[in-house]
Amino acid sequence: MNPGPQRPADPAPRRLLRTVDVMALVVGIVIGAGIFSAPALVAANAGTPGQMLAAWLLGGLIAVAGALCYAELATAYPDAGGDYSFLRLAFGDRLSFLFAWARLTVIPTGSIALLGYVFGDYMTQVWRIGPHSAALYAALMVAALTLLNIAGLKAGKWTQNALTLVEVGGVALIVAVGLLAAPPALPAAVPAAAPAAANWGLVLIFVMLTYGGWNEAAYVSAEVTGPGRSLPRALFWSLALITLLYLLVNAAYLRMLGLAGMAASDAIAADMMRLVFGEPGARLIAALIAVSALTSANATILAGARTTYAFGRDTPMFAPLGRWNLRRDTPAAALWVQGAVALALVALGAVTRSGFATMVEYTAPVFWLFFVLTGVSLFVLRRRMPGAARPFRVPLYPFTPLVFCATSAYLLYASVRHTGIGAIAGLAVLAAGALLLLARPDAARTHGAPWVPTRQGDPS
Repeated sequence: MNPGPQRPADPAPRRLLRTVDVMALVVGIVIGAGIFSAPALVAANAGTPGQMLAAWLLGGLIAVAGALCYAELATAYPDAGGDYSFLRLAFGDRLSFLFAWARLTVIPTGSIALLGYVFGDYMTQVWRIGPHSAALYAALMVAALTLLNIAGLKAGKWTQNALTLVEVGGVALIVAVGLLAAPPALPAAVPAAAPAAANWGLVLIFVMLTYGGWNEAAYVSAEVTGPGRSLPRALFWSLALITLLYLLVNAAYLRMLGLAGMAASDAIAADMMRLVFGEPGARLIAALIAVSALTSANATILAGARTTYAFGRDTPMFAPLGRWNLRRDTPAAALWVQGAVALALVALGAVTRSGFATMVEYTAPVFWLFFVLTGVSLFVLRRRMPGAARPFRVPLYPFTPLVFCATSAYLLYASVRHTGIGAIAGLAVLAAGALLLLARPDAARTHGAPWVPTRQGDPS
């Protein structure tokens, strides 16, 4: 007896993204506002300049280890759901329901609101638009970029490519100024300005926060041409480029400000540019940081809605979210809902009067919890589905995924230990999803088992 199709015959994503498009997405998400603020925090907890630069290199290697794990998962199980699909295959509908709930209410939506506040804070330095300038700018950014992506994938991807070029060009400008301009005469080093030994726990938290976001590439795996080749290449070369830029920009900061000057700075990039160009330089860097936040936000909006689409596609309870607009190649309904939730979080940030900090605390514990589980899913799926097509296999298995899981578990611990009320709010929202499952045991019921490629059906 023919059981029929496992999923409704709705329009599905088409493979329209090239390697360069995925690289623009990854670089655009990762090189956000963090590189303009986190280096000061890293310097404050590093014992020597060598330890500081080593931390940025170590962060890049950890990110590459995670990216290699995601490359295997995303090419073996290419789907718009990304982590959601991996977790569903490995652990079943209930855990994947909780992840999709977290993606809808906490992880990308919180990141979008966070980036909105970064955009608003720095645009306010360029042009203030009232007493609630940062929140207004944040809301305008969320609304404008959501509408842009609803207009279609082509509009979203070309905007992303253009913004990423501007962003990388701006970082290159900082590197050039810091490494080529005549450095100022630095005051004599004060022994107490930096700790005698690096506080590696805090250093790693800040470094990995700045490297975060590369995993979003998994959410467009169903839209990448030749994913078995393109996706691993895009992830590897994107992170190699990002690591190089991070090392160069920190070397530039170090040359112009010194380790103690970096540690004492509240706006490290602006302070460096002010030394060379005065206040016009500080305004220029404020505009650059705003563009960086805009770039990361557009990439997060584009990728984040893919999980919500896959969630609705698979789950009858949320079926309206699982509609794909084939004419525009975009999950329009998921984008509308994602935008509405992000705007609500912008409003929450305005109420707490500490939008950026609140959103960091809100997202971090939930984010690292599911990172750990996604890493574990690689081991589970290798054992459970040995016959699945794997166009790319993670090198040095099982060492590479073990490193990824261990570092993610440590950062989960650190994010709970070092955050406050925002973390409680994020975990409470996740718990609300668990309560929904208890009240409605059928909430995680799906249309059927997810598609798994065979060796003959390898799409690469």
